Amino acid sequence: MKRFFSELVESVRIAGEQLNAHKTRAFLTMLGVIIGVLAVTLMGTAMNGIDKGVNDSLDVVGTDVFYVARYPWNAGRDEWEKMRNRPYIRDNESIKLNKIIAESEDSNLFRGAPAVYWYPPIDIKSPDHTASGITTLGTDENFEFVNKASVEEGRFFSQMEAASGRGVVILGYDVAEALFPYESAIGKTVRAKGRQLEVIGVFSRMGSFFGLMSFDNYAIVPLKWLRKHYSWNWHTEIRVKMAEGANKDEARYELMGAMRRVHGQVAEEEDNFAVNSTDSIEDNLAPVKNGLAIAGFGITGLSLFVGAIGIMNITFVSVKERTREIGTRRALGARRSSILLQFLTEAVSVCLVGGFIGLGIAFGLKMVVDKAYPNFPFVFSFNLVIIAMIASIIVGILSGIIPAFIASRLDPATALRHE
Repeated sequence: MKRFFSELVESVRIAGEQLNAHKTRAFLTMLGVIIGVLAVTLMGTAMNGIDKGVNDSLDVVGTDVFYVARYPWNAGRDEWEKMRNRPYIRDNESIKLNKIIAESEDSNLFRGAPAVYWYPPIDIKSPDHTASGITTLGTDENFEFVNKASVEEGRFFSQMEAASGRGVVILGYDVAEALFPYESAIGKTVRAKGRQLEVIGVFSRMGSFFGLMSFDNYAIVPLKWLRKHYSWNWHTEIRVKMAEGANKDEARYELMGAMRRVHGQVAEEEDNFAVNSTDSIEDNLAPVKNGLAIAGFGITGLSLFVGAIGIMNITFVSVKERTREIGTRRALGARRSSILLQFLTEAVSVCLVGGFIGLGIAFGLKMVVDKAYPNFPFVFSFNLVIIAMIASIIVGILSGIIPAFIASRLDPATALRHE
């Protein structure tokens, strides 16, 4: 073992001398590895970023919240045709549902709240500014308990305000910033479709989905106020929050049973509603992410393969150029394993240096992307560094093993006669 480490140190020294003596050739040789490692690292970084972005976005939507709606989120056209005769979800169904939850001992459900969307998105105006394309929904006082965002400033509307349909509104963070950029929005008056609303609360910042869709661009009004002034609506859902520590599958089954009671369905009838959750989003995104990963790593693997061919070719050239040196070393007693280790170490060294350069370029590009697109979660992890280095070592071994083996099998006398 001691002899092996001694030979390895000597091989590393010789490899360093060769790289220094042929800098241009070495750099051109390792270009394939640099590009390959750069591609692998960037692809892995992007995939990590996509995973983080999706997980963060699903967390904002609420992994512990169910969305009772007329249709499932992943319904296709054929399913839609089949389900189009389903009854619309009524906002007063949340009252019946909450009563069932309250009467259930050790329920897996905590609270339900209606969410009636005001379509299309509207403009909300303050005396000096306008916020456009605002998603607005009407609900009751229970929405405070099922919504992921908390009220950062001010308060949520009370049961009395919800029951009376008072003209109050809670703004999303971005809406409040757009309407009142230099002052607090609390107590101010805004107008929506010509109707006056008093701002009583502002939600905390929730962020966006890859910088494309903001989770802070919405406003909440009492449902009764919305019904009083605007009757057109075609999308109502009930958001139901799980009890803390409840099992998600058990909570789903309990909710489905409770909704069947609300709808007065008998045992043999098929559900005339859908219980949606973030699970369906994850299921739909999984094939897309897997497809991107397979395609991306297939392409990057091809670039590493091309780099390996280049290193194998230059290693063959190096063996040819140093045939007399190999003969001299063999004549002086060097073992075949020493010759093999020497050329294998040189090939791996080229790949490792190329790998480090590729990692450095990848990290630099990450910094540029972070500056240009701060909302994109570009995640550069330590695991990617390990994977890139392992890939570099494997490419070096695979590309150098054949030339190194041929070098170690050269006959000393023949090698010494080589011109």
